[in-house]
Amino acid sequence: MDAFPAYFPLKGAKIVIAGSGEPAQAKARLFDGAPAKLVQVEGPLAFLPGTYAGATLAFVASDDALFVQAAVTAARAARVPVNVVDRPQMCDFTTPAVIDRGEVVAAVGTGGASPMLATLLRNTIEARIPEGTGRVAALFRRMQDEVREALPDLPRRRAFLRKALDGPAADAAMAGNMEAAEALLRQALAEDKPQEGLLQFVAGRGPADLLTLRASRALAAADVLVTPEDADAEILGMARRDAERLPAAEATPGRLIDLAREGLRVVVVITGPPAAEDIQAFARSGVKVEVMLAAPEM
Repeated sequence: MDAFPAYFPLKGAKIVIAGSGEPAQAKARLFDGAPAKLVQVEGPLAFLPGTYAGATLAFVASDDALFVQAAVTAARAARVPVNVVDRPQMCDFTTPAVIDRGEVVAAVGTGGASPMLATLLRNTIEARIPEGTGRVAALFRRMQDEVREALPDLPRRRAFLRKALDGPAADAAMAGNMEAAEALLRQALAEDKPQEGLLQFVAGRGPADLLTLRASRALAAADVLVTPEDADAEILGMARRDAERLPAAEATPGRLIDLAREGLRVVVVITGPPAAEDIQAFARSGVKVEVMLAAPEM
């Protein structure tokens, strides 16, 4: 990863755009409907550090090299990250191709190497994200504190949210019926029960494209990931970044069984057959076990 993507909250933020013409207006359009204060300046005002004071981001758009240099110097003097149109070597950050669904924002960036490629990829992704997705996110933001209070245990809360995001409350929000969506989410919260722990074995030698869809989903939903040293790096990269990592040397059958009994989804990435005595221990424990092998190569 050559650049780290990050999101800047825009509520109450100040955004400065220095310059004029279509390039400057294109940057301004990025913030249409955003709760930010947009400040557009031309001429000498762009050369004053005070113009950028308190800004979250600054954009400079001009064909005049002297204007650009003076505006960039002023923005940096105010300690504001700056983006310069068509001059990636002068940028502190680059602007991605953005997919805006309100509360849900997706972005595709190429580090300034190929904006056209980013745009093409954005169009592909945008077609797969329904218009109502932002309303679903808004529902869960609105109910966030209520869900946390009702389910303080993080793994159980994650399990509830996974289920709820594919349930009737999310469907109602997608359709725009937010009142019904809240009622349905509260009902699901009241009826929620602790999840059953699960122990899943996923083939980890690679290549990653041989994994089944079920195995990919298991990695994405893991609470605990057992990681052997010789596992394929791409397969490990498919797991949730915030899943607890457990070295294979510490993953005794007893430890795995205890974790599953706590209601956790434990995914064991394997690069060889498990020992017969381990299989017997899992069978005796009563813990639910799933084994997901890679699809055969054609």
